[in-house]
Order: sequence, then C-alpha cells, then structure tokens
Amino acid sequence: MKIHEYQAKQLLAQYGVAVPRNAGIAKTPAEARAAVEALGGSGVIKAQVHSGGRGKAGGIKVAKSPEEAEKISGEILGMLLKTHQVPDGLIVETVLVEEPIEIVKEYYLGIVPDRDSQRDVLIVSAKGGMDIEAVAEEDPDAIARLPVDPIEGLRDYALRQVCYDAKLDASVVNKAVVFLRQLYNAYVASDGCLAEINPLAVTADGRVLAADAKFQIDDSALFRHPEFAEYAEENEDDEIEARAHKQDIAYVRLGGDIGIICNGAGLTMTTMDEVKRAGGNPADFLDVGGGAQADRVRECLSIVLSDTNVKGVLINIFGGITRCDEVAKGVISASEQLTITVPIVVRLAGTRAEEGAAILAQSSLIPAGTMQEAAAKIVTLVNGAA
Repeated sequence: MKIHEYQAKQLLAQYGVAVPRNAGIAKTPAEARAAVEALGGSGVIKAQVHSGGRGKAGGIKVAKSPEEAEKISGEILGMLLKTHQVPDGLIVETVLVEEPIEIVKEYYLGIVPDRDSQRDVLIVSAKGGMDIEAVAEEDPDAIARLPVDPIEGLRDYALRQVCYDAKLDASVVNKAVVFLRQLYNAYVASDGCLAEINPLAVTADGRVLAADAKFQIDDSALFRHPEFAEYAEENEDDEIEARAHKQDIAYVRLGGDIGIICNGAGLTMTTMDEVKRAGGNPADFLDVGGGAQADRVRECLSIVLSDTNVKGVLINIFGGITRCDEVAKGVISASEQLTITVPIVVRLAGTRAEEGAAILAQSSLIPAGTMQEAAAKIVTLVNGAA
C-alpha cells in the first residue's frame, strides 16, 4: 500500500525522524491560505500524488504570502499532474503545506528488500534530490549498500561505514546514522516494503530534515496494522485497481489491450509472457485466486472489461482447487449480464475441465486447448480488429 508524503512523514515522525514543520494538508485554496498563515506567512505547497518528479511537473511551489498560497494552491488543486513516472497524469486533490527550508546539501537514504541476499538493504548516497535509479545507472559508485542481518540487526559501526562509503560529509555522518536507525525502526515496525528519504536535507541553519519521504506498506501485513486504516484511500490513483482491491482481487493495470484472467500468480505471469510472445500486449494482471466461485469470476471479468483499452480477453484456468465448471458458469453469467463487445478466448484444464467445456460450448466464447493456442487466438483476434 502506497501512502502519500504527508502520511509518510506522520509515520516517520512517530519514530523520531525529523521533518519540516507543517500546517497539515489542504483541499481548498482557502485552507492552504490559512495553513500558510499558521506557519507565519510563507510556506511550500506540495501536491500529494503517488509519483516522483512533482517539482518538475509544477506540483511543488513556494508561497511567500497567504495570498500567494491561495493563488498557487488554486492552480495546483484539480490539475492533471503529469510526471515521467505517470505520463498520463494524476488529479491533485490534496496539497501539503509546510515550512520553506533553505537546503545547502542533499543526500539519499532508503530501504528496500533484496531477493538475492534475502535481506532488507539500506541504501545511502551523497547524490540526493534525484531518482536513485538514475544515480545507479550514471554513477553506481555513488551508492553504498548495507544488507541487514535480521537477527543481529543494525550496528552503529556498520551504519557509520555505509555513510563513509557513500561519501557523506563527515560532519553529517552521526546525524545520518541516527536517521538510518530511525528509518529502519519505522520500516520494520510498520511492515514496510519500501522507505525512502530523498532528499535528506541539510539546511542553512544546520538542521538535518527529511525534506521528502516515500513509504510503502506490505499489503499482506495490513491485518496487523489497524492504525493504517486511515491511510487506505477510497480514491486510489487507478479507479479499476481500487475497485478490485476493495474486493480482495489481485489486479494490476498494465496499459495493454488484452485482458488476462487466470488463477495463480505463476500461471498469470506465464500467460502474460505467452501473450507477449504471440505479439500482444497484456492489459492487466488478474489472479482470481484458488477455489474461485462463479460470482467471483463474473466480477473479475467485469473488472477487466471496465478498462476501455481492452479489445479482447484471455481466460486461462488450471483447475486444482478451482473448478473449471464454476469458472465457465461465471463467464457465462457475466456474458449474459454485461454488454460484451470484445472476443473472449477461454482455456480450461484440470478439475472438471470437460464439464466446463460443455458449458462454454453453449456460448459464443472461443475455446482453446492449450495456453499457447489461446494466446495466439486472442492476439490474432485483437490485432485483426485493430
């Protein structure tokens, strides 16, 4: 689960991480004006969307007066903010209003899980304020990493060493060590799967602050954190993903034109590969889960078809716990209740596959015997109609 910058800063502050003074969030220009007044007459207006590059896109501006804050926030709120990460843009509904700070030096601190070492890894760089991916590509030696032993935890000498390896100024190392420990404590306690302070700002008055913060929480651990319920947004960035997530359906929108519905993450990803190999572009990743009943399959198909980019759907089910006849009933039910104008190719194998095939034979759905055949058929149908 992604959370906004203001939410990430609230979370990190609970673990001692120093952040700029703020007057909260604003959803109207009048609220932004009042917030800047509370800060003493000047403030930074920051668009709250799930994307980096907000400043370059015009989503972060300094207001030198309450009147200017009202004007600036009026321009930012409601705008379609397009960034390099989200070229289609995101609507800004909220801004964070915080104190302006004079930054003299920027660093990068982060934590991510690493599958190779099977450990969380601290990442430190003296090149803050830019995408860490760009730093890794252009100057990999500017990044230092510290895999964390889950039993031993963090040692101060190791934290100091990774800061020196990253070429942080010696005068900042001790403060950076404190930041890293606090960031790691928040990451572990909150079941984080990404934590990032970029930039870690050294200000003209000698403070070291998290000028920006990004934090993601493991969805699978949310049952342990009722305190994060307030972070779950009704209006996620993608309306289709939000609808799926509310119904506990594993769905990710990918932007292609061939809808994918499978059971099991492995089968779903393999099916996506076969569609790509056949010359198509998957529109989504959707795993209906094990033991899916007809009503769930119907809802999954409805979700996939709600993407207006979808020009065809491939349903690939291997019946183990999931019964193929239930899948067939769900697809038939959906075709009767929904207005379906795109071709649907269905491949069923495993438990009650023959019964499922018999049900589908009574419909206009297109059967396929293998996954490869199914991928070839749907790609041909979609590309032929293009």
